Amino acid sequence: MAIAAAAVIVPLGLLFFISGLAVNLIQAVCFVLIRPLSKNTYRKINRVLAELLWLQLVWLVDWWAGVKIEVFADHESFNLMGKEHALVICNHRSDIDWLVGWVLAQRSGCLGSTLAVMKKSSKFLPVIGWSMWFSEYLFLERSWAKDENTLKAGLQRLKDFPRPFWLALFVEGTRFTQAKLLAAQEYATSQGLPVPRNVLIPRTKGFVSAVSHMRSFVPAIYDMTVAIPKSSPSPTMLRLFKGQSSVVHVHVKGRLMKELPETDEAVAQWCKDLFVEKDKLLDKHIAEDTFSDQPLQDTGRPIKSLLVVASWASLVAYGAYNFLQWSSLLSSWKGLALSAVGLAIVTILMQIMILFSQSERSTPAKVAPGKPKNNSESSEARRDKQQ
Repeated sequence: MAIAAAAVIVPLGLLFFISGLAVNLIQAVCFVLIRPLSKNTYRKINRVLAELLWLQLVWLVDWWAGVKIEVFADHESFNLMGKEHALVICNHRSDIDWLVGWVLAQRSGCLGSTLAVMKKSSKFLPVIGWSMWFSEYLFLERSWAKDENTLKAGLQRLKDFPRPFWLALFVEGTRFTQAKLLAAQEYATSQGLPVPRNVLIPRTKGFVSAVSHMRSFVPAIYDMTVAIPKSSPSPTMLRLFKGQSSVVHVHVKGRLMKELPETDEAVAQWCKDLFVEKDKLLDKHIAEDTFSDQPLQDTGRPIKSLLVVASWASLVAYGAYNFLQWSSLLSSWKGLALSAVGLAIVTILMQIMILFSQSERSTPAKVAPGKPKNNSESSEARRDKQQ
């Protein structure tokens, strides 16, 4: 991490981790004392707490880096966003797709009740991972034998969720890179499948399970497609912390859950066909540098995240000043050493957070070597078993 970048990242990291630990502490107290008495009350409180934390990252996108997120959607889909439960599926194009989703959720009024299916290792990340755990995110190990029951139980828990929620599921199973695309293309060729150009082949078992268990209480699927215009650099966490802007295009198409096929095999094929359509849509975006089939919606830039960050900054600064006055921490070599260690820890944690978000460092999806299609068990089936 360059010195100039660290000069920006460390203060922002201090603010995020100090305020985040305060949120985690309150979440833990509510989990122990309130959730056993009333799960709905706990969820309503946690929704506010989670939003107070996530808004700091929304501020990073909106006000610090000034990333411009342009949403292309039909009016009906756009007007329903945030007013109903929804399963959100999206291509995994950039390092901050999850954060783009949070920004759209905040615009739609459901940031505090936005959930996602995540890698199990995510929940061990200080502050952000812990808050996700308290917020009922679903954590999987990428082994279907272990994950099937975990996913089923997690989805069933959402039946009585008190506010409209989004559950984000990246069905490609990993973030897009050229190396992973080449592997997907090789696999598709060996199996006689449509060869992708801009997406990976979806891993459908999780999607089928989600549809199967959510049909009765989730009315919509939000089909989102993320693309970066040619004139814009791809957004990354490091660029965000440096205050460097980007442009992100998001195509949103609402689809009714009740219109999906009934059988698991047909739902899996529906998902694969959807990604073939998504691939063609991205081809068109590459040619035109926009999603011209849908109107551009005005999402604005709400001031709420700016007010929350200003409030956190004032509160943390006031608390730090009083603590330093009381402890005289900076008046001795021991105190200076402890402060230096604290700053080093924050720097390391921020570096871990940035590295964790990078697509080049994401765990590749396991793809079995292609086999002829007439084998008793196709390589695609074996690949799905390894999820």
